[in-house]
Amino acid sequence: MKCAGIIAKHTDPRAESIVSDLCRWLEDHGKGVVLDRETSALVGRPDSVVRSKIPDHCDFLIVIGGDGTLLSAARVVGTTGRPILGVNMGSLGFMTAVTLDELYPALERIFRFDFDYEERMMLVAHVHRLGERVANYTVLNDVVINKGALAKIIDIKVTVGGMYLSTFKADGLIICTPTGSTGYSLAAQGPIIYPTMSTILITPICPHTLTFRPLVVPDGLVVCSELCSKETDVFLTIDGQVGFGLRQGDVIEVKRADAPLRFFRSPFRDYFTVLRTKLKWGER
Repeated sequence: MKCAGIIAKHTDPRAESIVSDLCRWLEDHGKGVVLDRETSALVGRPDSVVRSKIPDHCDFLIVIGGDGTLLSAARVVGTTGRPILGVNMGSLGFMTAVTLDELYPALERIFRFDFDYEERMMLVAHVHRLGERVANYTVLNDVVINKGALAKIIDIKVTVGGMYLSTFKADGLIICTPTGSTGYSLAAQGPIIYPTMSTILITPICPHTLTFRPLVVPDGLVVCSELCSKETDVFLTIDGQVGFGLRQGDVIEVKRADAPLRFFRSPFRDYFTVLRTKLKWGER
């Protein structure tokens, strides 16, 4: 671990001082530092690279922000194998491993090689239109087909592993990883799945057929969804951050990525502690 890449939520007013202090601490400990251009602009450092290239210039990444910042960084890291230390600038996150107060103790343990990795499966999503692939995405949380505010209920034909599942009417469909099960899928009444499991979760959004329920399938199966409706106000959303307009007949193919994303596991709490804290279980 000779060089750390840093990506921060540059719109947060606290980021400048946090990143400046972190760069000094890392260099005082003999570590190289590389920042993406947005983070570098906060502290006026010249050693910056385009965000998409940052995994090529470091051994691991420190991502400072919240779960949204981490999701964006995860799509950059993709399947490169670079591990991520997620640092939450506010309240505890589902994916960010440590708080700001825990950052330097966690780094000291990493540099002593006193740490564990946690591997999270990712998805790849391809959009096919008229027989051609028109979009490709790497996904940590979820792939969502959803209608716009004024669109009618949409028809979606779904196959799993080449086997016909159903054609159903709904506001949309969520296809997510275990990591993403605590996101949009949870709000749509989907189950919570332990994040290191290898499964794909299919959750309908307000299905008109009340018997349709969230479905968990093996991660080796390919999930294909075809938009059958003529509605023009339908979108594909990736991790809640990237959008793509869909047309009738578009097929969205979702499958497991070739390699998982690697997180440094928090030495201070386990996943069930995070669930209890975030979801306020046991409180009255």
